[in-house]
Amino acid sequence: MSSSLAAEETGRQVVRRIEYVVEVIDIRKHYRLGKITVKALDGVTFSVKRGEYVSIMGPSGSGKTTLFNMIGGLDRPTGGKVYIDGVDIAMLDAYELAWLRAKKIGYIFQTFNLIPVLTAAENVMLPMIFVGTPYSEAIIKARKLLEQVGLGRFANHKPGELSGGQQQRVAAARALANDPSIILADEPTGNLDLQTGLRLINLLKKINVEKNVTIVTATHDLKMIDISDRIIWIRDGRIERIELRRDIEAEAG
Repeated sequence: MSSSLAAEETGRQVVRRIEYVVEVIDIRKHYRLGKITVKALDGVTFSVKRGEYVSIMGPSGSGKTTLFNMIGGLDRPTGGKVYIDGVDIAMLDAYELAWLRAKKIGYIFQTFNLIPVLTAAENVMLPMIFVGTPYSEAIIKARKLLEQVGLGRFANHKPGELSGGQQQRVAAARALANDPSIILADEPTGNLDLQTGLRLINLLKKINVEKNVTIVTATHDLKMIDISDRIIWIRDGRIERIELRRDIEAEAG
């Protein structure tokens, strides 16, 4: 573990008492477009408990992906704070942030983001190699993860030899490579057909339940409501409302 990620080791107050896996506090992201200020996010606040499945939903342009990027440390906010497992990620340097992303967070992107010249197993291995896992251990774990997502016999296939749904399952296996406490999924069903999307949604829920992995997904896919513990509705860069799934089910009933 990077020694600088603990406040007692660095002398900096980057760690606070851990009550939530994710804390987003008054996050703002503003852009200048000529003389106009575009408020992609405008004061977003919420928390996510360990083992919770949360879907961030809203129309295109509502700020879902921008918020996803803030939580994952892929972009920095104009203002506000993001805590991951109690760590204020704004206080981390580039190396520390890369370490946190590699060890704490697994990413699943709409466009899969697999490296085409590598096999499925090699793509899954990459996060492990980054943190120093020996090759012999990484390849065994990569093949095991591919088996868990139903792709064991495709370990030596390259992305171009796989269907879109299979590639997304490789991405899900890669997200689990370093046993993250959080999986962030940005429109994970966006490029999939209905049935393949449903299979991926069920796979994410299985990971959530069996491994107690916190999942935060940015999506406009209403099928996500059925497996989410909470739904955060966002519009024009602000939270419109937060609902519990059971409340939505009660209203539907």
